[in-house]
Amino acid sequence: MILIKYGELTTKGDNRKVFINTLYKNIFEKIKKYDAKIIKEYSRMYIEYQDVFEDEIISVLKNTFGIHAFNIVFKTHTNSEMICDLVLKKLKEYNFKTFKVVSKRRDKSFPISSMDFNRVIASYILKNIPNIKVDVHNPDIYIHIEIDKDDTYVYFSEIKGLGGYPVGVQGKGLLMLSGGIDSPVAGYLALKRGLKIDAIYFEALPHTSLNARDKVISLAKELLKYSSSFNLYVVPITKLQEEIYHKINSDYMITILRRMMYRISEEIAKKHDSLILINGESIGQVASQTLDSMCVINEVVKIPVVRPVACYDKLEIIDLAKKINTYDISILPYEDCCTIFVPKHPVIKPRLDKCINYESKIDYISLIKEAIDNTIVIKINDESDFDDLL
Repeated sequence: MILIKYGELTTKGDNRKVFINTLYKNIFEKIKKYDAKIIKEYSRMYIEYQDVFEDEIISVLKNTFGIHAFNIVFKTHTNSEMICDLVLKKLKEYNFKTFKVVSKRRDKSFPISSMDFNRVIASYILKNIPNIKVDVHNPDIYIHIEIDKDDTYVYFSEIKGLGGYPVGVQGKGLLMLSGGIDSPVAGYLALKRGLKIDAIYFEALPHTSLNARDKVISLAKELLKYSSSFNLYVVPITKLQEEIYHKINSDYMITILRRMMYRISEEIAKKHDSLILINGESIGQVASQTLDSMCVINEVVKIPVVRPVACYDKLEIIDLAKKINTYDISILPYEDCCTIFVPKHPVIKPRLDKCINYESKIDYISLIKEAIDNTIVIKINDESDFDDLL
């Protein structure tokens, strides 16, 4: 069996059941193909499984938000001799010099107190395994024993979980996913806080390539490890971007383009029940991410915009990108629409009145509608095969 510990979920009071039920559903969807059984309790969760699938199930749990930690657990009847035998048998699979026994009587009718049972187990171990000793402060291995009325659970090393909230418990957001380093990290952090995501990607064929789209799909597939299936909306903005390039002063091109992207993202978010926009903007990192730029760009939407990496520096973002396996994909040399037609000196303190004046020179409402009408929807899931699309 595997014992799952909730962690932060235990602080949720009256809403705790909602969080636990969401975690249950998320785990069930990922492991149902392994014919495993999930036992849901108020304070913990158990998974019964066949040994042949252990590695696959552990991999799923390592990538599931809402889990503080989990343990591989061995079950026996609540009988002192049987517990001693099980502990000894499993301990022989480990290499250690010091140990500590931590017993807990969840059933108080068990006739031996937890402290006394610690001594019973420790004595039995010392008699049967040579050259080891008890260390209550810094042992090589902990022996955890949880005693219920009928069954007792024994476990040793703990596997750390991702923490956070179960994906979906906070509603849905639309991730503005580029091919860069920052936006996949922002998506990961949003998932960690319990958001389900869809994603939106802007492309400008033929100025960008299908390789760039492929790269974004690969990034989306990495985020799928932490979520269930989601939609990737591929929005063609070639006409819109060319219109901006030809009719708007170069220093304002990026600002105006970002305002258009926000408008489009808000429309798609509302259409598909996303409550917020999510992006990888980090304060001051580039011209469009100064506070002045953010305010002017943000002005075109009413929907909240969440920036999970806003206060991270670039090295922190890179470290997290490497951890979640998106960095090597993000640095592939395929340009997205934000890296073409880049002016030498983009404005860092744009003025709203100038943006409105520039936008009056283009029929952006029609161009936005055309882009949305021609959006491609790609389903990101475990069974997806994108060869035909690409």
